[in-house]
Amino acid sequence: MTRVLHRRLDETPPIAVSGDGMYLIDAAGKRYIDGSGGAAVSCLGHGDPDVIAAIQAQAAKLAYAHTSFFSSEAAESLADLLIRDAPEGIDKVFFVSGGSEATEAALKLVRQFAIENGDPQREYIIARRQSFHGNTLAALAVGGHAQRRAPYTPLLFKAHHIAPCFAYRNQQPGESEEAYGLRAADELEAKIVELGADRVAAFIAETVVGSTTGCVPPVPGYFKRIREICDKYGVLLVLDEVMCGMGRTGTLHACEQESMIPDIMTVAKGVGGGYVPLGAVLASRRVVDTIAGGSGFFQHSHTYQGHPLACAAGLAVLTAIHERDLLANVVARGRDFTDRLVERFGDHPHVGDIRGRGLFQAIELVENRDTKEPFDPARRLHARVKKAAFERGLICYPMGGTVDGVRGVHVQLAPPFIATADDIALIVDRLSDAVDTAIAAS
Repeated sequence: MTRVLHRRLDETPPIAVSGDGMYLIDAAGKRYIDGSGGAAVSCLGHGDPDVIAAIQAQAAKLAYAHTSFFSSEAAESLADLLIRDAPEGIDKVFFVSGGSEATEAALKLVRQFAIENGDPQREYIIARRQSFHGNTLAALAVGGHAQRRAPYTPLLFKAHHIAPCFAYRNQQPGESEEAYGLRAADELEAKIVELGADRVAAFIAETVVGSTTGCVPPVPGYFKRIREICDKYGVLLVLDEVMCGMGRTGTLHACEQESMIPDIMTVAKGVGGGYVPLGAVLASRRVVDTIAGGSGFFQHSHTYQGHPLACAAGLAVLTAIHERDLLANVVARGRDFTDRLVERFGDHPHVGDIRGRGLFQAIELVENRDTKEPFDPARRLHARVKKAAFERGLICYPMGGTVDGVRGVHVQLAPPFIATADDIALIVDRLSDAVDTAIAAS
């Protein structure tokens, strides 16, 4: 009998005992190809000797020092590397233990900036429906994941939401991608004006939307228009790259492909590669200098922020990505991924969309391709796909509620950056069998 409070109380998951590159192995010896990197976390795969060695060396040298007294060589070195590769103007790093903590810290940074910039009336946060920014209360408040928000609604602060940039679902017939992007972005301006141009503190969005809708990239021009609107009204732009960042889409930061720069960015998952709990907030020089010239300190902290073991692991992960030229592999294998998915699912009667960038791709399952009608949620197709894939030795990331938080199903895939063309082919083969089996059984 397990004493662990697992995600589901009606079942106990198998015990994972080891990892080997693209694979996880359970206590019975069964091997599972990690087609989703857990939750887009394991960018280097499992058992990487360089990362393990870095953690061991740091543990032997210094395991912990509270950041109210000390910094550490590992934290300073990782921050230097992150800023070296960050978009122009990003100047400082605040380390946390994961994506939800990063969102919380970013929101507090937004509020403190407003106060110290002489705009204490700026209290509103605008986000997008069908987004996800973490599972803590403030992160749920700005997130647009209806099912995860629902039980806790009375506890959430009032955030404001606009439509997502979701071309498959929202682009109108005959409307170009550029026209749709401008229309979607202009909802932000309308919401700012509605709330009061001097009352909005920030707009937060995932650069490429992750688990709620499944690897949805922005259309061309969308984020450039968003940046213009934020600048016009003095609103900070916060980009959530917890899932899509750190090389997942083929560039270290997904926003590099949008030719625009945020004021604040959150990263996690891939920055530690699953070897340690690690996340970070990257802040612009303007934001940091405003606080430095005011109170002089960020009124927020965590006991384990900047943990030396975590930072040493993160430094090893990012060093490996650079030195092994893994971003080039993400781009190449991303092309293979798209080709394989289109080859296998392009004419599938129940696959409405294939989307994503790099090694961050998804398929959306529909009852009817022509009408885009989703499956009845009562069929719980996402759970059936996950189970069928797991039985076949494939870890993937299916989710329900793709369309509106209740209806819709997608399957997200985010394999490690070390994937080969053969690995990609195997993932798609197993996924194909699992999808067909799940649909037939539902």
